[in-house]
Formats: sequence, structure tokens, C-alpha cells
Amino acid sequence: MSQNSLLEEVCQWNEEKCKRKMGPVLPELIQRSESGSEQLRVLKILTDKFLPHISLAEIEQKFFSQVLPKAITLFDELTNDLSRQAGGLSSQNTDLQATLRNTIQSQVQLLEVLMNLVHHMCTLDKALALANIHSLSSAVLHVLKNTFSHCKDSETLYNGHLHLVADLLQSLFKEAYSLQKRFMELLDQIVLESAAASDEDIAYMVTVVHSVLEICSVISKMDHALHANTWKFLIKISVKHRVLLTSKLPHDELVAGLCEDILSSFNLCLQLAEQMHQPAGVGYTNTTDSKLFQKTMKLCRFFANTLVHYVKEFIDFLSKSCHLLHHLYLQMYSKFPPSLYAPVLSDGPCDQIACVVPVALDALISQLLLFRPFVEMVLLDNLDFCSELALPQCLLLVNIMDKLPSQSWEVQSLWCSSNQFPEEKLRLPLFRVLFLNFQRCYAELSLPVQLPGTMSNGKAQQSISLYEYVCTHLCSFITSLPASLFPELECSLLDAVLSPHMLTALLATDAWCFVARYGSAELCAHHVSLIAQLVKSCCGECYQLSHLCLLLRRMLFLMAADHQVEFVKKFSPKEASNLLLWRQVSIKALIPELQKPVTSDITRTAIDQCIRWQSSKHALGELEKVNVALAAVVAVCRAHGEALDSELQLSITETLCQMWTVLTVEQVLSQRCVQQTIALLLSLVALLIRVVGATLIAQVILFLSSLLPLNPPDHIRLAALDFLGSLGKIAIPPNVQGTILPKLPCLFTSLLADQSWLILQHALQGFTLFAEETCHEEVVPQSLESRETRTKVVSFLNKVISTVESKELQVERLKRENAILNAHFTSLRVCAVNDPGVLQPSAKRARQEQCEEQQYESALQTAENAFKTLQTLLHQGPAPEWIMVRLQALQTTIIALNTGKQ
Repeated sequence: MSQNSLLEEVCQWNEEKCKRKMGPVLPELIQRSESGSEQLRVLKILTDKFLPHISLAEIEQKFFSQVLPKAITLFDELTNDLSRQAGGLSSQNTDLQATLRNTIQSQVQLLEVLMNLVHHMCTLDKALALANIHSLSSAVLHVLKNTFSHCKDSETLYNGHLHLVADLLQSLFKEAYSLQKRFMELLDQIVLESAAASDEDIAYMVTVVHSVLEICSVISKMDHALHANTWKFLIKISVKHRVLLTSKLPHDELVAGLCEDILSSFNLCLQLAEQMHQPAGVGYTNTTDSKLFQKTMKLCRFFANTLVHYVKEFIDFLSKSCHLLHHLYLQMYSKFPPSLYAPVLSDGPCDQIACVVPVALDALISQLLLFRPFVEMVLLDNLDFCSELALPQCLLLVNIMDKLPSQSWEVQSLWCSSNQFPEEKLRLPLFRVLFLNFQRCYAELSLPVQLPGTMSNGKAQQSISLYEYVCTHLCSFITSLPASLFPELECSLLDAVLSPHMLTALLATDAWCFVARYGSAELCAHHVSLIAQLVKSCCGECYQLSHLCLLLRRMLFLMAADHQVEFVKKFSPKEASNLLLWRQVSIKALIPELQKPVTSDITRTAIDQCIRWQSSKHALGELEKVNVALAAVVAVCRAHGEALDSELQLSITETLCQMWTVLTVEQVLSQRCVQQTIALLLSLVALLIRVVGATLIAQVILFLSSLLPLNPPDHIRLAALDFLGSLGKIAIPPNVQGTILPKLPCLFTSLLADQSWLILQHALQGFTLFAEETCHEEVVPQSLESRETRTKVVSFLNKVISTVESKELQVERLKRENAILNAHFTSLRVCAVNDPGVLQPSAKRARQEQCEEQQYESALQTAENAFKTLQTLLHQGPAPEWIMVRLQALQTTIIALNTGKQ
């Protein structure tokens, strides 16, 4: 009998005859089918006539394993025909159009056959084993993946003529959609018991998971509902068979797929929200973009919750996925306010995203908080990423700090301590990582970006700066820190204080002061003593010394009275070696009973130091000690100024007069230590301007007139401005007005024309202060003869902003500056690791005696300056009678020197 005759005959059989003759006919039909149309017809007949009569135990061996491989081959042939011919489709080529439509129709029919097979299996009353549907699962998953792929690529594949077959492709997609939904129901009925499951069953179920995951990646941007349901099924089946599949599942791929879909849906939400961005008052709730935004937001929430659920179930097997989870958190926060890299969004969409993203990510971090590999990833020593992820990393660490107080000591120790054993991955304490990332947020700190503050006493929540946000949460965490972890905190705080990044050092200083206030008085005293020792051990000027001194200055205010007394005894101001310490602190930090004696001791010790130097050979190698002494006197005068005892004021004034006579302009330009001396002397004169005599003021004015045209260093010009500004507080005596007043306009004019913005700003402040207070009003217009200078001063007084920078330009500039600073701090850190001594300040040079020629030069220069000053005074008015006697004596001395006599 021919195949066609047999098919016709079988079609006429009733149910009883099919059941009776199935044995000999079924194999013959399977083997004799050849052409595509015949195979499809045979599949339909086999499904309709014979499938219902095959027992569950035999259905895989007798039917599925025999029929479905040919079905897969037929489907692939149809798909290849479409791919090969689709490019030539056009409305003129009706034959090809008909062929392609017939081919797609055949695919739809084949999917219908598979749907009938799956439906039949779902309707069976008996418990299904995976062995019953091996071939069916392979066929369905293969067909689904290729069908969805074809539909996804159809717009490109059909070369602009998709509309000619769009209706059939839509039917094909719908059929595949229904088939997948029904097939997932079938897999959900599978019973896979741990006792009875074979290795083959386990391996095949893992293969099913792999295949469904591949389908997920294909349909990710095709249909939201289908995509979500597929993921739901994946997680459901993984959890259902967790006992058997846990160690076999592709955890890394599943997590990677979820992370990718979360980011994809999140980015689409942002894109839609940007499109919806409109001026205030314009609604968007009924727009197409808004509806799509709502759907995408729900999808993003679903993916995030799915990931959290999966992490909760399989966290012990996700060690290799921690970098993906960490990166997901950083990426999402980098594109969400307050990140500078976030798009500009309207309040409505932004608020909706804020209700989803932080909640989902917070739940994820809660799951990972106890997972050591995640801890090691976040606290990795050499963790390096782009600048836009620095703020998200900082926020992640703050989030973790907020959660740790409710955790056990073991978990807190894991996060807050460094490695305990050599075999562990190198990680840093949480505090240190926070400080390292904080310093990378230069742009966010400069604007500053705003974050939600804590609510208290029922007050409305206020936005606060990033600095305040981190500082508040850090101090809050410190209050719950176990005592055993306190050494890690102390080490991290000290490391941050010694950081080259000023705001990081300031953050650590604020936290340290909080510790001093929150802790015991003994702890505060202990810390102050240690910091004081560190200050004394610093050699030369360096940023570490500046940061330590700031910390010491603030901590001294927090000490108990009895501890301050002990501190003064331990670091007595009567000892010259302690002046380095006392020059850095504020005397007002001490209790009133200590202020007066400490002030007196500092002043006398410092003056004695200066006198010893003056009575020696004026060696420049010893001038560093003099500078320390002068700096200590400056600290005293800033605290008490003209309220000092008259005896101390007189002693300081005499010392100033003597110091000015031994320093020359040439030394200032060539010797750094002399530059520091001049700056300190200028500060002292400014602080005691009402006390020092007119002669000293005239001497300083003449000195500056010679020095400033030679472009001295910035810190000297700044000190000179302090001095010039202070002159407005006094009335210049008539006997020196001729020397001082003509010089002032020139000095102010030169400084107001300075190209440095820093010097210019201080010059404007100093000149304004002088102009507001001086009684010598004629100096003001004389200093403003230049139109450009007048404009600068008027603009300063009117608070005119000369350069307006838009927010966008400011952000871009800060990003560029941030990149430069990050590179600088990274290089410093690398140098510190490779060579710990590279960041240490240079040790003081050993004292070097001036050569004989230099000593002669210094002595002659001093004498010349003294004679110039005397000459100026003599021109201003009649001199006392004894002046002539002294001059004759000096003349005799000079003649004796010239003739070589003693």
C-alpha cells in the first residue's frame, strides 16, 4: 500500500481501530514520511490518532524519541528556507511572497502540533517524570528559541518588506507564546524526587534551565510579560528542585542575566523619563511614554525582586557573582540622583524611580551583608573603577554602616577589620575604604550634591550635603561599634587625617572629635597626648603636620580641666622644644586659670629663643628654631592681641625691632627660612599695630617697598597685606608720615594688580579694611588712580560676580578636575606602598655654618639697611642732640675698619 493510501485509510479509522492497529502501522508511518508537507501531515495524524492510545511508560521510547527529531529537522529546514529567501521579498515578486507565507504557515502548523503534544501530556492524570518528556522538551525548547530569534530579527531579515508577512509572523509569535506558557506548566508538573532521580534526569533538568535562560536573552526586548513569566518560571523551577540542582545550576549565568535585564529595564526607564521631562505644571500621566514608563518600572521592580529572591535561596553558590552584584548596585546609583552622571528628570518620574531602586537594592545588600565573598569584593584593597562610580561606592558603604549595628559581632568584625590570616583575600577595614572613596568624590563635594538628611523631633526632612551625610552616618555608626573593633577605627581615622586630601582629613577630624565628645574624658586626654607627640615628631612643613595640628587644636577644647592641667605640665611651654606644639594650638582652648600663665611662659620662652639667636652669629641654620618661636608668639597674639600684659608687649616689640635690623631683602629672596621669618614678623606687627612704634612701622614700609617689586613668594605677600590692612587702625605720627604715606599707594596698587587670584582677593580685602578704618583718607584715591584697579575695587564692594559659570559647565569642569586629582592621589598612594618613606617630610638639614664671605655680606647688608632707615628719619625732622655724638662714634669705627685697626 502506498503512503498516501495508508494516510487516507488511517484518517478514516475510528478510535478502536487506531488502538488495535497502532503497533504495526505507527513505525511504518514514521519511517516512510519524506517531504516536508508529508511530514507535517503525518505528525498531525500521529498526534490525533495514535498519541492518546500510547501509555505514559512507552510514550518517550515509542513516540517522542521517534517522531520529534524529524519534527526538529523539518522546522530547521523551514527556518533556513526563510532566512535564505527573505532578503529577496518584494511586493512585485508574488511567487516568492506566496512561498514565504506558505513556509511560515507550515511553521505555525508545526507549533500547533507541538502544542497538542504538550497539552496531551498536561492532561494526563498520572505523575510525570522527566524521563517521559526528554525528547519533547528538547524539541519544544529548540523550536521556541529559533522561533523567537526569527521574529526578533525579522525587521532586518525581510529587508524593509516585513509588512508583506507581518500577519503570519504575528501568528507565529502568538503560537510560540502559547506553546511556551503551556510547556512551562508541563515542566512544573514534573516530579523529580531526590531518591529516585538519576544523574541523567538531573543533567537534563540543568539543560532545560540552560535552554530557558537562552530563550530569556532572546525575548528580553520583545515582550515584557513573556520575559517576566520566563524568569519567574526559571526561578520557580530552580527553587523547586533546589536539593538536586543547587550544585549543578548555572548560577553565574542566571545572576548575570538578571543583572543585565535589571540594568536594561532601568536604563529604559531613565530614557523614557527623560522624554517625559517637561516644564513644571505640564502633566504627563496620559502620554504613551508615561504608560510605557509605568510598565517598564514594574518590570524593573520584578527583576530586582526576583534577583533578591534568587540570592536569598542560593547565596552560598554565588561567590563568583559578587562582582556582578556589586557592579549592579554601583551602576544603578551612578545613573540616579544625586549622581552627577544621572540624567535630568522631572519630579514625578524621579520620585517613582526613587520608590523602586533604593528599596530593591537595599534588600539585596541585606541579603549579601553576611556573605564573606561580597565583603571581600566591596573592601578589596586595589578596587579601581571610573570616577562616576565613586559616589555610589561611598553610598553603598554608608548603607552598610547603617545595617551593621543590628548584626552580630562576627559580621561587624568581618566588615570593620582587615585580614586576620595570610590565606584570606586582602581587604581593608570598612572605615578606611570609606575614606578612600570619599576623597574620590571631589566633584560631588564641591557642588555640593544634596542627600536626604535624618528626621528629628517631627521636623520636615531637609537635604544636606554629601559631607554632612557621610559624617552623620559615620558618627552614628561609631556609637554602636564594639570595643574590640575600636583599634581599627583609630587606625583608620589616623590614616585619613594623614591623607593628602584635605576634606578627607577634615571628615576624619570631625569623626575623631565626635569620639572625644562621645567617649570618656580619659580617652580624649589619651588621644590628645598621642596627637601632640605626633605633632612634635613632624619635621619641617608638610600637609600631615597641618592636619594633625587642626585635630589637636580642636581636641584641646574638648579636654577636661584636670586633663588640661596635666597636658600643660607634660608639654610645658617653658621648654623651647615644646614651642613647636604650642604654636599650633589656641590658648583660648584652655581653662581661664591656665591661659595667663601659659601665655606668659610661651612668650618668654619664645623671646629667649630669639635673643639666643641674635646674640649668636645669626646662623641661618638656627633660624628654623626662631621661626617656631615667632609662630608661637603669633598664636599668643591672635588669642589675646593687645590685651597682653604691657611687659609682654614691650618684650615682643623689642624683639621685633631687633629682628628687622638683621634681615635683608637679598636673604628673603634666596633663603626659604628667612621668607618664613619675614612672614611671621609681618603678622606680628599687624597683630600689635597699635603697640609697635612709628619707627618700626616706617622700617617695615621701607623694607616692603624694596621687597615687593622683586616678586617674593605668595605667603610673604599675603602677610604684607595683613600688615597693610592693619594700618587703617592707627593714625600715622606726623614725624614718619612723609616716609609711610607716599609709599602706601604704590604698595596697594602693585598688590591690587597682582595676577594671582588668591593675592588679588586678599588685596581687595586688605585695601577695603584699610579704606574703611583709616583717617588718612588721601591714600585711598591715590591707590585707585588706575581705572582697572578702581573697577576691581568697586566690583568687590558691590559683590559683583565677574564670571558666571552655568551648572552644566561647572559639573564638566569639576569632572575634569576630579580625574586629575584622582590620578594625583593614586600616584601618592602607590608611592607610599612601594616606598613608605617617600611621603615623609624631609628631615631638617644639619646646621651649616656660613662661610666667611657670606658672614661679611650679611653684616654689611644689615649695616646698610640700618643707615638707610636712619637717613630717612633724619630727613623727616630735627634729630635729638645725642644723635650727632653717636654718628661721630660710628664714623670713627668705620675709619678704623677701613685702616684694619681693631
